[in-house]
Amino acid sequence: MRARVFVTLKPSVFDPQGRTIADALHSLGYGTVEDVRQGKYFELDLATTEAAQARALAAEVADKVLANPVIESYRIEVD
Repeated sequence: MRARVFVTLKPSVFDPQGRTIADALHSLGYGTVEDVRQGKYFELDLATTEAAQARALAAEVADKVLANPVIESYRIEVD
C-alpha cells in the first residue's frame, strides 16, 4: 500500500522560500499569484493491505521523522 505525506509549514510560520518564489513569479509576469507556501512531499510504500494500518504507520513516521511538529503540519493520503 502507498501512503503520500504532504508536509507544510504551519500558517503562522514565515516561509522565506515561498516568499522568494512568489517574488520570482511576479518578476516573470505572474502578478495574479498572491502567495506561495513551499513544502515537502513523501511517498511511503508500506507492506500492509489495511488502509487504517498504513495511515497509522505513515502518521507515526511523519511525527517522528518527516515533519517538525513545532513549525510544520502534515496531511496523509493512502491508496
